[in-house]
Amino acid sequence: MRLHVGCAMWTHAAWQEYQPVAAERLRHYASWCTAVEGNTTFYATPTRNTVESWAKQTDPDFRFVIKLPKPITHERRLQGVEVELRTFLDAMQPLGPRIHALWVQLPGSFGPTDLGTLAGFLRTLPDSYRSAVEVRHPAFFENDSAARQLEQLLARVGAEWVPFDTTLLFEGPAESAAEAEARAKKPRVPRRTQALTEFPIVRYHGRDSAERTIAGWQPWLEIVVAWLHEGRSPTVFIHTPDSASSLHLARRFHDEVRARLPELEPLPDPIPTEPMTLF
Repeated sequence: MRLHVGCAMWTHAAWQEYQPVAAERLRHYASWCTAVEGNTTFYATPTRNTVESWAKQTDPDFRFVIKLPKPITHERRLQGVEVELRTFLDAMQPLGPRIHALWVQLPGSFGPTDLGTLAGFLRTLPDSYRSAVEVRHPAFFENDSAARQLEQLLARVGAEWVPFDTTLLFEGPAESAAEAEARAKKPRVPRRTQALTEFPIVRYHGRDSAERTIAGWQPWLEIVVAWLHEGRSPTVFIHTPDSASSLHLARRFHDEVRARLPELEPLPDPIPTEPMTLF
């Protein structure tokens, strides 16, 4: 029975006291959380040496949910991307089993009429990788037929549908510049809670207030507990507008699930950090 939790990044200015060595930031992060979103790979494919350093800093059961590069998903829209995909997967190879899923985040314009393209692309992915798809087109959330078509497509290839729960983010007025900026960038779609596979992945977006963020994730606690009872192994990522508090909140979410399921495996103890002294 495993619940993995994490954040949208593994380093942040607000976390520097927990990550005193720049070259070891991922190692320290991995002692706090057991998963991370690979958002940086959307913007650029890292060198193989960089990816090797990620592998060295994490245990084999650490989970990377790796986002496919923007040229593949947004610019070429999954078509004619064989070379780009092969280059990307070659670079990621040192992570080995740490790659929990290849994350196919699609643009808001990618709708039901594009499902044939998605099906063809998913069939080209190596069987050694799980795949997880995030859609943002309103039709998949407002049209039952479109949603069923997508679910059936994903089920045929064993892929997961990744929900991004932003319902709390858009509840009431924005209360800070960070919240307003997050609203401008994040999709406003209904909450989706169905799991298609053994390995559901959830992205949950809170607010500046930790109390509001915790109150807003209460429905997910019950859903995640039910998934664990069913034998599933979920991964939950906690977002906040400026991400500063997400490291602590991710552990808090795990603690709240474990309070309901004491048999759940605990998170690791964070690597202790001490202030530098002269002696």
